[in-house]
Amino acid sequence: MSEVTRSLLQRWGASFRRGADFDSWGQLVEAIDEYQILARHLQKEAQAQHNNSEFTEEQKKTIGKIATCLELRSAALQSTQSQEEFKLEDLKKLEPILKNILTYNKEFPFDVQPVPLRRILAPGEEEHLEFEEDEEEGGAGAGSPDSFPARVPGTLLPRLPAEPGMTALTIRVEKIGLKDAGQCIDPYITVSVKDLNGIDLTPVQDTPVASRKEDTYVHFNVDIELQKHVEKLTKGAAVFFEFKHYKPKKRFTSTKCFAFMEMDEIKPGPIVIELYKKPTDFKRKKLQLLTKKPLYLHLHQTLHKE
Repeated sequence: MSEVTRSLLQRWGASFRRGADFDSWGQLVEAIDEYQILARHLQKEAQAQHNNSEFTEEQKKTIGKIATCLELRSAALQSTQSQEEFKLEDLKKLEPILKNILTYNKEFPFDVQPVPLRRILAPGEEEHLEFEEDEEEGGAGAGSPDSFPARVPGTLLPRLPAEPGMTALTIRVEKIGLKDAGQCIDPYITVSVKDLNGIDLTPVQDTPVASRKEDTYVHFNVDIELQKHVEKLTKGAAVFFEFKHYKPKKRFTSTKCFAFMEMDEIKPGPIVIELYKKPTDFKRKKLQLLTKKPLYLHLHQTLHKE
């Protein structure tokens, strides 16, 4: 085993243990973040095409399956309705497999498959990529159908239980205006609530793939149930909307632009908010508008007061 591979396995093991520790302590937001970051790193290695990898194709497949299990556990932590949720004790069975991946030759303990061959970028990772949006995407989706195939069902969560004196917020994501809307492949929106330091205040949710595209709009028409009552949100918090789409040439899912809504904008009825250039700036320090054209994210808010 090379020093590079030994170091890689140690980092994976440490990340796995951090996630499991957070999970067992009931720190669910931290556990979800750790699981998702590790899953992305494992997916990246499982899908790597380079020749200097020490992992065989069969080992890469096992690594991909572990990534799938991390995603399943992460989804179970975010769901209140999961019937066959992936339990922590199930996940812990995978730690020795990951640690001994170079010698593991038994049947994988769970009936799962590696995720499809596409990357979802970890936070901040996209800053290191070349920004080739306009050149690369010209015609990438030309001639594609008006309706999108189902990539994933999304990770939307149910409305919070009612609490006396508390206000729940439903945000309907109606549509987003983009000059090249027709060329976006498998587009969806990641919704998160961050404090001024960019720290998650609620579980992150992904919409399903958009329902249709029309002229300069990508239509979603889905409801996001905010996972914290409005009164419990910290001062300076904001709801972020990251528009993501698949890039076939590079085989990863990329953030195209983002928008956010601050607390003083929470009020019943329709609202349109501006779009900003990537990378997503959760601290809202260096914002650049995506375009000077009148293209926005269209939302509709409903407040549920008990």
